Amino acid sequence: MQKSKVFISSVQKEFTEEREVLYQHFLNNALLKDFFEPVMFEKLPAASTAPDKVYLAEVGNSQLYLMLLGAEYGYEDKNGLSPTELEYRHAQSLNKDSLAFIKGDRNVKRHKKEMSLIGEVQNTLSYKRFKTTGELINELDKACIDLLKHKGVIQLKNFDETLQPGTTLQDINLEKLNEFIEIARNKRNFPLQAGTPAKKVLAHLNMIKDGKLTNSALLAFGLAPQKYVRSAIIKCAHFHTLRVEKPIPDHRVISGGVFDQVDQAVDFVLSKISMSVGRREDSNQAPLKYEIPRPVVAEAIVNAVAHRDYNSNGSVQVMLFPDRLEIVNPGYLPPELSIEKLKKDHSSYPPNQLLAEVLYQTGYIERYGTGTGEIFRLTAEEGLKEPVFSIEEGFKLTIWRPVQAGQATAQDTAQDTAQAEIKVLEFCRVERSRDEIQKHLGLKHREHFRKNILNPLINSGKLKLTMPDKPKSPKQRYKLTEKGEALKKTLQKKTVDE
Repeated sequence: MQKSKVFISSVQKEFTEEREVLYQHFLNNALLKDFFEPVMFEKLPAASTAPDKVYLAEVGNSQLYLMLLGAEYGYEDKNGLSPTELEYRHAQSLNKDSLAFIKGDRNVKRHKKEMSLIGEVQNTLSYKRFKTTGELINELDKACIDLLKHKGVIQLKNFDETLQPGTTLQDINLEKLNEFIEIARNKRNFPLQAGTPAKKVLAHLNMIKDGKLTNSALLAFGLAPQKYVRSAIIKCAHFHTLRVEKPIPDHRVISGGVFDQVDQAVDFVLSKISMSVGRREDSNQAPLKYEIPRPVVAEAIVNAVAHRDYNSNGSVQVMLFPDRLEIVNPGYLPPELSIEKLKKDHSSYPPNQLLAEVLYQTGYIERYGTGTGEIFRLTAEEGLKEPVFSIEEGFKLTIWRPVQAGQATAQDTAQDTAQAEIKVLEFCRVERSRDEIQKHLGLKHREHFRKNILNPLINSGKLKLTMPDKPKSPKQRYKLTEKGEALKKTLQKKTVDE
């Protein structure tokens, strides 16, 4: 098999040690040496050709372009461009597979032109930061293995398709599995019916082999997913300041399967942000509109859960601040994608393909590669500031709220509660079922809704049951009480005054 040439590009003097270590690593690593051949300018034989023509020719002859960026910009030619920038631009013009590694954090003092180049690279390439040579080698190994996997050169099982020893069908929640089938049949014409033996369903989804379950089966339908994948949780927090600091007004750790996690995390955010009531132009029921569109919140959280690195001990984090919503996951961008490409519809490279498939079948993901582009389109339509992606530490998406930074006060928790109460009390002026109320609010997770919204209103006497002697009856309805009507008017007046 012919090896792929890797051109190592950097300011030579600044990265003398790292360049040599990289060169030797490619030559001696048990895996990489079979697939890659390193190329460095200082290792090339002497030539009578001008240096710039030599290194640009080598970039053209290489299959992978690897660049190191630091504090120095390097020697500048008559046009004010360094060899590294020339090599980078040549590699991009030829659509070369490219990897970038940035030494140091944002606080490093850098040459002005180097800072400009780094800013451009961050938008066009998948990149990682490093401080030590050991960190550089570790990130290089992961990036090269991912590249080989994406190209089909090597076959290594992803986490979600790896079999979990000691598991059997007894570890599957049959109720969740049948619920999945019903939704998938409605959304995507899933071919199997509810009640189909679990083994057949999981085999159809490639989630079982020789009686053992894959990690994806446990994450989607397991009775106790965190027993096998402890970090498969979502940490939600609501802050009233512009940074992470205590006290935290509301903090929750969400576990369970991926569907419950997504639903509860989305509901957590929606219960904290503002919502307005639209006009009754198309129906007697006034539409509700959240300050951040619900599809944006849902898409961002689903992406974090579907594309995270489940080998990491880190968790997905959903953090709401007065001016923004941040969603962070221990993931990474594949070499084929860049931050700029994420802003548009693009090819999809899911690291957890089996997990992404069940999320697609149930409509949590609409089409592969369109989710992040949809986030940008919908926020633009609402006049919100453009979202920001960052891959400095894991993968972070920042979605901006339509409020001025610093307006939050210590009374925000009470205001959140008041808003939620107004939404429900207004809707329940006539008898409503639990499903109707939940759907009206755009909330999916039943237990979250019962515990945090419905039950407190009932217990405080603001809502009443139409069938109090049969609280669990499927015909149960909920209606506003006189106390609820009086409170609704008070809260509405207080909200207007504020």
